[in-house]
Amino acid sequence: MESGSKRGRSYHHGDLRGALLAAAERIVEEKGVQALTLRATARAVGVSHTAPQNHFGDLTGLLSELAAVGYRRFTEALTTAGAAGGEEPRVRNLAVGKAYVAFALAHRGMFALMFRSERLDIHRPALRDAIEASRVALRQTALPGEDRASPLNAAAARAARWGLVHGLAVLISEGRLTALMRTVSDNISPDDFIEAALRNAGMKAQPDGP
Repeated sequence: MESGSKRGRSYHHGDLRGALLAAAERIVEEKGVQALTLRATARAVGVSHTAPQNHFGDLTGLLSELAAVGYRRFTEALTTAGAAGGEEPRVRNLAVGKAYVAFALAHRGMFALMFRSERLDIHRPALRDAIEASRVALRQTALPGEDRASPLNAAAARAARWGLVHGLAVLISEGRLTALMRTVSDNISPDDFIEAALRNAGMKAQPDGP
């Protein structure tokens, strides 16, 4: 464990903002969003309790900037998975779905924060842009025929896919599906479960008309 004085030296190297965000992330991951305060963040870095205010304004600002960090990583994970999945839509969608759940499991605190809209200021440019980039990444999961569907049906198809994967990510990360998964096997992995869920959902866009 680094001493407060050693952590505080990051300020003198011009990286106090980054150090504060890193400390805030550790608190969120280890103790949850409710444990994060400006004072706790400053204390973890070893600087004045007013230092976070100089960079983020208030707690909402800190939470929003931290959520933006999470969304950027999330987008990178989804984009990488989609590219690795190739051109076949269902294979690509499966890869993206697995990456979505994997991110939720690897970054439980950050994932929970990212979707706590009541704690965030979505008008902050960094967060707004990061959220939009994640939406673009999710659009890579379009299915055959979706481009010929009405705007309503196309949007509904995307929402259905997102709802399924996001719901599973939340339920698995919170341990709410553990008992159900164990009825199948003690060794079933989240990847196995998400793959079965996506394959059995049978969701595909339907073009309008014949």
